[in-house]
Amino acid sequence: MSLSEKNVVALIEELTVEHLQLWVAEGWVAPQMSEGGPVYDEIDVARLRFVCELKHDLNVNDDALPVILRLVDQVYGLRHTLRNLAQAVEEQPKSVRERIAKALRDTSRL
Repeated sequence: MSLSEKNVVALIEELTVEHLQLWVAEGWVAPQMSEGGPVYDEIDVARLRFVCELKHDLNVNDDALPVILRLVDQVYGLRHTLRNLAQAVEEQPKSVRERIAKALRDTSRL
């Protein structure tokens, strides 16, 4: 899905062009740039909906919003890293997986 500014604003009821442009300038959303202007994908739209929810439904102020977005980005980054780690562990021989599982149990007891 590739959407223009106009399409995104039409898709998200609470969003205005002015807010969208401000949020892009603030770095809260990072669309791809094309010759015709910014292009938004599904992830951008989901993030914009999240920002609208934080601002309109939860009354989060503009100072707190970037902090929340950074924390959410960190959580998603950590989830991605953990998925990769789990896949790498799964590809190891059974004896290695068992040693890793034991090490995890041992460290969780500390």
